Amino acid sequence: MSQLPIMEVLPQLLTALSQSSQIILKAPPGAGKSTQFPLALLQSGTFSGKIIMLEPRRLAVRNLAHYLAMQLNEKVGESIGYRMRGEQKVGANTQLEIVTEGVMSRMLQNDPELMGIECLIFDEFHERSLPADTALAFSLESQAVFRDDLKIVVMSATLEQDALQGVLPDAAYIESQGRQFPVEVSYRPLKPNERLLVVMANKIDHLMQHQEGSLLAFLPGVGAIRSLQTLLEERLTSNIDVCPLYGQLALSDQQKAIAPAAGERRKIVLATNIAETSLTIEGITMVVDSGLEKIARFDLKTGITRLDEVSIAQSSAEQRAGRAGRLTAGLCVRLYSESHYQQQPAMPIPAILQSDLSTLALDVAQWGATDPNQLSWVDSPPPAAYEQGRDLLYRLGLMTSSYQLTAMGYKTQTLGIEPRIAAMLLKTQATALNSAAIALATLLEEPEKNTLDICDSLQRWQEGKHNKQSRLNTRSQQLSQLLGSSFSLKSIQPDVLSVAACLAFPDRIAQSRGQKNGRFLLSNGHGAQLADTESLASEAYLVALDVVRLPHYSRIVSALRLSIADLHAHYLDMFTTVENVDWDEQRGKLFAEQQTRLGKLIVARQPLPAPGAEKMTQALLNYVARQGLSVLKWDKRSIAWLNRVRCAIEWLPHEAWPGMNDAALLAELDQWLAPYLVGIHSANQLKNVCVFDALHARLGWPLNQSLNTWLPPEHTMPTGHRHPIRYQEGKPPILSVRIQEVFGEQASPVIAQGTQIVVLELLSPALRPIQITQDLAGFWQGSYREVQKEMKGRYPKHVWPDDPAHHVATTKTKRQLNS
Repeated sequence: MSQLPIMEVLPQLLTALSQSSQIILKAPPGAGKSTQFPLALLQSGTFSGKIIMLEPRRLAVRNLAHYLAMQLNEKVGESIGYRMRGEQKVGANTQLEIVTEGVMSRMLQNDPELMGIECLIFDEFHERSLPADTALAFSLESQAVFRDDLKIVVMSATLEQDALQGVLPDAAYIESQGRQFPVEVSYRPLKPNERLLVVMANKIDHLMQHQEGSLLAFLPGVGAIRSLQTLLEERLTSNIDVCPLYGQLALSDQQKAIAPAAGERRKIVLATNIAETSLTIEGITMVVDSGLEKIARFDLKTGITRLDEVSIAQSSAEQRAGRAGRLTAGLCVRLYSESHYQQQPAMPIPAILQSDLSTLALDVAQWGATDPNQLSWVDSPPPAAYEQGRDLLYRLGLMTSSYQLTAMGYKTQTLGIEPRIAAMLLKTQATALNSAAIALATLLEEPEKNTLDICDSLQRWQEGKHNKQSRLNTRSQQLSQLLGSSFSLKSIQPDVLSVAACLAFPDRIAQSRGQKNGRFLLSNGHGAQLADTESLASEAYLVALDVVRLPHYSRIVSALRLSIADLHAHYLDMFTTVENVDWDEQRGKLFAEQQTRLGKLIVARQPLPAPGAEKMTQALLNYVARQGLSVLKWDKRSIAWLNRVRCAIEWLPHEAWPGMNDAALLAELDQWLAPYLVGIHSANQLKNVCVFDALHARLGWPLNQSLNTWLPPEHTMPTGHRHPIRYQEGKPPILSVRIQEVFGEQASPVIAQGTQIVVLELLSPALRPIQITQDLAGFWQGSYREVQKEMKGRYPKHVWPDDPAHHVATTKTKRQLNS
């Protein structure tokens, strides 16, 4: 241990802790920061109170706690303990607690002053998980407001110093230098038509035959790990163990992957990016890197998180390679090209910039901040994603319209469970659906792979045949105790699971589109589908529990069949009744009906009597909103005027413009179009509406008057002739004019309060373009000479002066000028 690089900076670290309240420690993988630094803190007696160290992965929490306790010849739960959801080993004398990220956030929420805690350590902060960013933001405010004596240490393998010092400007910065042993890196990109797993198996087989030691291979996901494991076990010798390593793996199997190979045996560890940091896997001298990982990205448009397989960032590639050099010199084979590596971003995108932020919005509201920007973030939450998270909390009944937590919202935080599931559990508390909700929450935490219908998992659990039977039993009892309720597994009927699920996923209630082919419309208005061969494909209604966004569609991964009648009987308030009047394009007539809606779904219709004039107008507005603005009659004047307004909005954003893009116009049809539908009784008559007048009125006075000044429709030349200025969004204004008419001009015209130079399209006497310029003075001094030479020969009857900048503008020929 004395050889670990971190040992060289430990004295500096301990001194800094006595002098500074904030420390940034940068140390590469294998430096010993996760093990030797916390041990040194305990052994030095620097703190008499508690030290809390955050680890982003549950696997690392357990293993670090056991390793550090072993160094002190103790058991876990004495000086060193750990906490994670549903599991803890701490005692009365525990001083160092290693916790998962969610645990640290709850500790801060429950006691912002952190009484009895002297130091917070954020390990592996470069992973930039959402809970870690949140916990850091809360701890910084706690330090600033309540505890100026609190020490905060942020440890990172690859994060740039500037990124952290933006929120920790006064922090002491300490860096532990490089890896202990060199790693030889080589590249072996795939050739056309080569399959990754086959190439990987061949490369691993070759390395195991020609090199010593054990090997670590990085793959994008569990499916790839299992497939590669099968390929390898078919060809390897008997003295080599193939050990998978990923987060969902049983603890005993994880330990087997991490522990040294027994005796003379060697091993191959097949891992996801869980093995990039924190864990030291014994005996590894070789790394084979696929260069891929799976990341979750939240799709704002659909409200669905999709799992994408992407190339890793350079920092991740370096960490993976470093695993081969922790114990001795090693080698790393990257199954991609060096140029591909150079093209990747230096750091991965932080989760806060691409995640569902509903949990964050809940945390921030409980913390007491009405605006997330009141806190210090390494990267601020994107406003659109944050608002969408708030909106979900409002629909779940956890937040008010003024962004305050409801009573149920506060209760949700005490459960430490994802907001959707917590809302379901609390809404069914002390009801007949209580056991069903607990069962569903438990099954969603421990999903069975390749199981579409969750009722199948419930049946296996009830029959004692589920492959995670013990964990399900334990977790369901924990949830029951948290809620102060009883739980009866045998009493649960499958059809009530879906009713409970609607409370957690009100936006994912799915209605068949009618073709019985697995295509559904979700209550949030987006589509989703499953294979038409699936057992649930022909159901009228489902609750889509897990939906994955793929490149061209959203796929339902797990679901429950739903009886709308049962949902209506239990939760009538989820349904709304509205009178709808619309235009039937097929029959060419107006219709009116009473609709029962569930979100964007229409679950029942009842005809109503013929509507009056007001309903007629609303129906036509609905028709336009559905079909688009193109159903109106757009003449050249209307199009040109709207282009001019949109350019004005782009160039003069500080003025008080109304929304004039298509989305804004469609969203506010009732404001600008409705007054012009008087006397319009059919869709065909919409062509009689004067769009120009309607839009002109929307802009209003004085903007209409100012528009003509700021962005004039025409420009008057020195000859007295007026020529139109062409406006188009995203492009500069253009004025087409004969070159003789700009003689004597020193510069191009300027409009839009001096912000835009008009592009001059200079024309020949025959009105053909000969030059385009925004720099008229530069044109006179430069390329005009070539134009003059050519034009003199082609148009000898017209004047082509040697000094056009000081010549009189004209539209006349030489003869007309001399007469």
